[in-house]
Order: sequence, then structure tokens, then C-alpha cells
Amino acid sequence: MFKLYLDPGHGGSDSGAVGNGLQEKNITLDIALRIRDLLARDYEDVTVRMSRTTDTSRSLSARTNDANSWGADYFLSIHVNAFNGSAQGYEDFIHNSLSDSSQTAQYRNIMHEEIMKVNNLTNRGKKKANFHVLRETAMPALLTENGFIDHAGDAEKLRSSSWRQAVAQGHVNGLARAFNLTRKQPTTPSDLYRVIVDGTQVGAYQDEQNILNAVQRNLQTAERIVVEKV
Repeated sequence: MFKLYLDPGHGGSDSGAVGNGLQEKNITLDIALRIRDLLARDYEDVTVRMSRTTDTSRSLSARTNDANSWGADYFLSIHVNAFNGSAQGYEDFIHNSLSDSSQTAQYRNIMHEEIMKVNNLTNRGKKKANFHVLRETAMPALLTENGFIDHAGDAEKLRSSSWRQAVAQGHVNGLARAFNLTRKQPTTPSDLYRVIVDGTQVGAYQDEQNILNAVQRNLQTAERIVVEKV
């Protein structure tokens, strides 16, 4: 069983980076929930624990303590960047005490490659830092910075649900490669339901939990949510 600790950055009173009418805490939660749902839908023997599943405050130490006590195999922290309005692109971080040949770095190399395949962002490279969630975790850890919220071009992508879905899939593809996850075998087809948010289809699901997850993900911001059988 692969145990992933998934950490949507910021939350609650901590909005994280802001720009172009967007808040980092909302983007990171949306991407993380999509990662969780994709793993649950497509892969066997994976369990995901999240530092938050709603817009709540959580200290950095609470996140790492929770991951350590749970015994996670991997810690993945989802973030969005900001700088001066002109910086743009994707970058990710492992702890600065680690060598480029470390197991954590090898996992990161795979994650970086898979995420860059789908995000249509400038590649800012693979970096190291002394961030709390990278330093205080007892397992390999990665922090991804998915675009700059204060850059107009990146923000346009961040605002797109289809882009966020693609980025989530890139993270999942990286996890599947890095940890040799086993895809679920096709099952007998069952009824398919579309989830439509304010007139736009955000997904089509057979599994009841995935339908509920899609509704929950949009419940706070949508004016109208429709679930209809295809």
C-alpha cells in the first residue's frame, strides 16, 4: 500500500499568494483534490491523507507532524508562486541538504518531467530550499510551484478548470512512475453521470464518491450544480 500525504498549501486565514483576482489557497486545494480523486479512480493500493480538504487553517508543524505520525511514504505539497508580476513558470523543490543522487531527488526528477509534459508553463527548473515541509518530514518530500498567480499569462491558466485537471494528472502520472503504482483493471461499465457547474461540465463519473467529490469541490463557489445521467 502506497501512502501519500497530500498538502494543499495555505488555507483559512492564510490566503497564500494573491493576484489577478485569485488566491493561492483555493488553487492549491482544487489541484490537490483532483490529484486525490484521480488516484482513487485509477490506481490500486493507494491511500491518500490530506492536510486539509476544505478552506481551513493548518500550521506547518501540524502538517508535518500528521504526515510523520501517519507513516506516509511520500509528502507532496502543492503551491502557486508569486513574485513581481513578470516572473512566470513552474519549479519544484526538495530540501537543500539532499544530493542530486538522493532517492528524493530521483523521485523529483520523475515528477518534474511528468508535470512539465502537461502544464504548458515555462520550465524554471529543479531547485532546493530549506522549507519547513521539506525539512521536518520523515519521508521523501516535494513542493511544487505551479505557475505565478501575479503573472497575467499564468493566472489565465490557473483560472481554467481544465488546466488544473491536466496539472493534477501530471502529478498523478509522476507518482505512478516514481512509485510503480498499479492501474485498476477495467470493470463492467456502469451508469455515467455528468457534473455540470454553472452550465459547464467539469467531469463525468461512474463512481459515486467521485461524483460527490466533484460536487464538494465546487459547492462553495457555484451558483448551480447539476448531476445528470448520460
